[in-house]
Amino acid sequence: MAGNTRPIDARGWIFEVQDLSATDETWLPIAGLTTFGHNPGENEETADTTAFESEGHYEEDVMQRGASLTLEGQYRVDKTSRAQDPGQAYVDTDWAQRLGIDSRNPIRWRHQTQTQWVVWDATCTPGEQGGGTNEKTTWSVTVRRSGPASSAVVTG
Repeated sequence: MAGNTRPIDARGWIFEVQDLSATDETWLPIAGLTTFGHNPGENEETADTTAFESEGHYEEDVMQRGASLTLEGQYRVDKTSRAQDPGQAYVDTDWAQRLGIDSRNPIRWRHQTQTQWVVWDATCTPGEQGGGTNEKTTWSVTVRRSGPASSAVVTG
């Protein structure tokens, strides 16, 4: 029934980062997002398997899979305390500052219509911030999956 299917709104996507410094499992929503990009082919590596018997046709095997998310939006602060949004602040001041074996952190995402989270162990690269005279300050981060994705049921 194609007549019953409808495209989903991009604004319905939810992205959360796990606060590893919390004593209990704590997920922080990342606020202020205005756009995102999911690249399921990021960091993919292939091996050329073309041989004489391929009869002139290219052949390959995928040797490595990867994926990335780019999250972009507006730098957000609380009107009263002037503190940065907790999700953005965790990315900027905690996760993005870690190196080596400490550089990974869980992130999860889903559309509001979905009943399962996509969960990644990932690394991140903070994006540029900026703005002009009559603009809001931008905020962004690029997240790259490390290892396979997993899933978790939406609770609560």
